[in-house]
Amino acid sequence: MTARAGEFALIARYFAPLAGAGGLGLLDDAALLTPPPGRDLVLSADAMVGGVHFFADDPPDLVARKLLRVNLSDLAAKGATPLGYLLTLSAPRGTPEAWFAGFASGLAADQRAFGIALLGGDTTATPGPVSLSLTAIGHVAPGGMVQRRGAQPGDGIWVTGTIGDGALGLLVARGELHDSSGYLLDRYRLPRPRLGLAIAGIASAAMDVSDGLVQDLGHLCRAPGLAAALDARAVPRSDAARAAGEDRLATCLTGGDDYELLLAVPAARTGALQAASGASGVPVTRIGAFRRGPPEIRVTLDGADMKLTQAGWSHF
Repeated sequence: MTARAGEFALIARYFAPLAGAGGLGLLDDAALLTPPPGRDLVLSADAMVGGVHFFADDPPDLVARKLLRVNLSDLAAKGATPLGYLLTLSAPRGTPEAWFAGFASGLAADQRAFGIALLGGDTTATPGPVSLSLTAIGHVAPGGMVQRRGAQPGDGIWVTGTIGDGALGLLVARGELHDSSGYLLDRYRLPRPRLGLAIAGIASAAMDVSDGLVQDLGHLCRAPGLAAALDARAVPRSDAARAAGEDRLATCLTGGDDYELLLAVPAARTGALQAASGASGVPVTRIGAFRRGPPEIRVTLDGADMKLTQAGWSHF
C-alpha cells in the first residue's frame, strides 16, 4: 500500500495489522502472492462511493464489511475460495481518525470470519466523497470457475437465500419504508456472501444478484443466447419483505443489493445442488427455467405476464 508522508502513520496504525504474509507489512510497492499448487486464480473488483452505495452517516465498520463482502460474493458466484484482497481508499482531507479506526475494525472482523487478509493497495485524499475500491483474489481447481455463459436449455433457474431484502432495506434507510424488525436495513448494510455453497461442477452458469434479479438473469440469458421463464410467486422472500406488502414485489424483483447467488443448474444435478445446500446451510429455491429463444425474460405472476417498469439498477 503506497503512501505519501502524512499517510504512513495512518497505514501503520490501522492497515498494516490487516496484512497477510504476502502484504510484506505494507512496506513495499507490491505484494507477493503464491497461489496454492495447481489452482487457477480468480480476481474480482468492485467499487463503492459515498452517497451512491452507502450513506455518509453509515457506520464505517459496516461500510468496510459491505465492501469486502460484495467482492467475496463475486468469488462465491465463481465457485472460488478467497485468498486475499487489495484495497484502494480515497477520503476527504479532515476525515476523523475514528472513521479510519472503525473502517479497519470492520475489515479485521470479516478477515477473521472469512479467512482472508489484506495484500496491499493505496490511500489518497479526494475533494469528493469517500471512494473505495477492492479487488478480491480467490482460487479454483483448474478449469473449475463457474462462468456466466454456460446455461443450457432446460436448466433450472435457482437462487440462494431470499430476494428483495437489500432493495427494501435501502427504502428503510431512506425513511420510505418502516421495518420494526431491523432485518431489511441489516441486509442492505451487511450482505451475506454465499461462500459455503459448493457450486463448482453443479451449476452450469452463475453470478450474484447485485443489480436486480431480473436484470442479472438477463446477463445469464445473453451470454449463451437463451430465453428464460421466471415465476415471480416462486421467488423466495423473507418474512420482513412479505410484511412490506405485495405492492413491493416488483421492487424485490428489480431492486438489487441482495448479493445472493443466481444459478443455472441442469435437472440431473438438482440432487447435487440440494445436497450442497444441506451441507452448507445455504437455502436454494428453483424459480424458473432457461428456454430456447431470443435472450429475453418472461416474468409471470399467477400464470399472467407481469409488467415491470425496469429490470434493475443501472450505474449510468
